[in-house]
Amino acid sequence: MITRIKGTQDISYEDIGYWHYVEEAIRNISHKYAFTEIRTPIFEATELFQRSVGESTDVVQKEMYTFEDKGGRSITLRPEGTASVARAFIENSFVNLGSPIKLFYNGPMFRYEKPQAGRLRQFHQFGAEILGSESPLADFEIIEMAYSFLKELRLNKAKLFINSIGCPKCREDYKTALKKYYSDKLPEMCSDCQRRYETNVLRLLDCKVDRERVAGAPSILDYLDVDCRSHFEELQWYLDKAGIQYEVDQFMVRGLDYYSRTAFEVRSSSLGSQDQLVGGGRYDGLIEYIGGKSCPAVGFAIGLERIVMLLKSENSKAGIPRGSEVAVLTFGREESVKGFDYARRLRKAGVSTYVDVMERNMRNKMKHAARIGAKISLIIGKEEIERDIVTVRVMSDGSQFQVDSDYMVDYVVDKLRDIT
Repeated sequence: MITRIKGTQDISYEDIGYWHYVEEAIRNISHKYAFTEIRTPIFEATELFQRSVGESTDVVQKEMYTFEDKGGRSITLRPEGTASVARAFIENSFVNLGSPIKLFYNGPMFRYEKPQAGRLRQFHQFGAEILGSESPLADFEIIEMAYSFLKELRLNKAKLFINSIGCPKCREDYKTALKKYYSDKLPEMCSDCQRRYETNVLRLLDCKVDRERVAGAPSILDYLDVDCRSHFEELQWYLDKAGIQYEVDQFMVRGLDYYSRTAFEVRSSSLGSQDQLVGGGRYDGLIEYIGGKSCPAVGFAIGLERIVMLLKSENSKAGIPRGSEVAVLTFGREESVKGFDYARRLRKAGVSTYVDVMERNMRNKMKHAARIGAKISLIIGKEEIERDIVTVRVMSDGSQFQVDSDYMVDYVVDKLRDIT
């Protein structure tokens, strides 16, 4: 038997209601904040991610799905969405549309990681980006949008963590201080951390093995210049005024090299070790670094698998599939022709209508109608054909009514309104 690839999933009947609920919330929140959707290719030139995400990151070093196509080009399945949005911003000259540009995306990403709850090799992200503004107001709106998205899903227990990792100038002095702090601890550190010490010392703060050693490290906040400190303080002022609670995490640096100044995460203790729901921050140097003109930007990404996990853990009713509103049950060829006619009329009126195309007895047809969640069944047999009527059965209580076929649609619509 051929099975799905490790680290992937089939999203079907059991969970699809949750996904529809989340996707509807994405459309709603993006509309409310007046963000425009962008759809970029699932695969890009490998160089895009090497330059944007960073050669020294775990994503580029270990996790990318990279292959050579038939033309000899190195291609990578996108491991995240921001780099593709930045590339599209440059290539399509979005800068000419005026600043800022507000975009959102929703789609699959790919990373070769160890599969576990909340972490798959094909996963889905909802992201939003503001390109063209260096104001802390843009950072605030991005954070508020992510916060509002979670509230729209009634996920109110998550906590916001923020930090500033400064600009490249700030970070040089900070990196020197970190190297000094870790220099005598290097022999005791894991091989990954020893490599990070040489390639990107900031990544040592991501270490999940020795949190005590991280807790004793110097703080980036002590190395911010006047402009970066002012930017961070102004963001906090806006958050305070909006009543958005947060905690400053001075060792949060995020896992991608393109971040500058603001970095933030939203975490939920309900998810255990994979507690991050939202990750984001400012990336003022990215556009220029991959070939565009200098352009400040800020954004977030939200892993949808973890959102669905959290909804399920909180016993949300969002995952209950809507089901069909009406099931059409017919017995015989002429009856089936009439049944499809009724179904067309109901669908034209906006009613979700399921036609049972299996030849089985009444008892089994009724059991199937109940299984698919139909609220009403239309029964069409010889008597109904001869009298030009339809038998309407309310599934919740078993009550039945015979209705003239001309009035069937209005009757069913009214009945559905009464039921719901």
